[in-house]
Amino acid sequence: MSVREISTAPSLATLYPKALLRRGGGSTLPDTELVRPSVEVSAAHVSAYAQVCGFRFSDELPATYPHLLVFGLQMTLMTEPGFPFPLLGLVHVANSITVRRPLLLSETFTARVRAENLRPHEKGRQFDMVSELWVGTELVWSEVSTYLRRGGSSASRPHTTLVPPTPTALWTLPADTGRRYAEVSGDRNPIHLHALTARLFGFPRAIAHGMWTKAHALASFEGRLPDAYTVAVRFKQPVLLPARAAFTAWPTDEEWAFELWHARQPKPHLDGVISAL
Repeated sequence: MSVREISTAPSLATLYPKALLRRGGGSTLPDTELVRPSVEVSAAHVSAYAQVCGFRFSDELPATYPHLLVFGLQMTLMTEPGFPFPLLGLVHVANSITVRRPLLLSETFTARVRAENLRPHEKGRQFDMVSELWVGTELVWSEVSTYLRRGGSSASRPHTTLVPPTPTALWTLPADTGRRYAEVSGDRNPIHLHALTARLFGFPRAIAHGMWTKAHALASFEGRLPDAYTVAVRFKQPVLLPARAAFTAWPTDEEWAFELWHARQPKPHLDGVISAL
């Protein structure tokens, strides 16, 4: 695998117009790892992120915050000419983050991103975007984001009656949830911003970012998490904004499990597990 260094933060404002124009090309994932050395964190930015997602602000980074530090590299890789799929149209179906120790505001990181594991899916093809943060020679944080490119088989699963669990909290998500998260994350995918732009991609209303729902869920566990853990989620049906959502969490042998459902209908949005290392 070749390694290419990117010295400055990629401009998401430039990458999204590029993504709109790309239609994909090639049949294999790029054999390239993008590396950005000397990634520093702004306390003001972390504070804004914490406020939008529901975390307390401290000198330790929320586990989901480093996703923002690697997202620009992910987009850079997925908008390059040889990438096999167009970025807009990919479905984020799962995300797993491993925190190996608390990450501090004062630290300087090296970010590494690569794409791997292209494989079949019942609704098309899927692949993983693997991201890492290092401090010197120490791997401190990693993420696997799984994306689906729809196409091919249209077989549907047998219908089953879903029964939501009893909620432990109700979330109220205003219509501007996607815009507020986009402001701090830079993730201005049109499906998250306004009903009008979301309709262009087949959604009746704007939808909440999957990584916002994961972050907001994780924020509910503050003060109960170990120093080292993995939090893995599967994204299911999108959260159409504005929304009311029912959140449920319960302890398991592994640590914690949680789910997010539509508040009034048997429609699951997300399920997840937190496991201590």
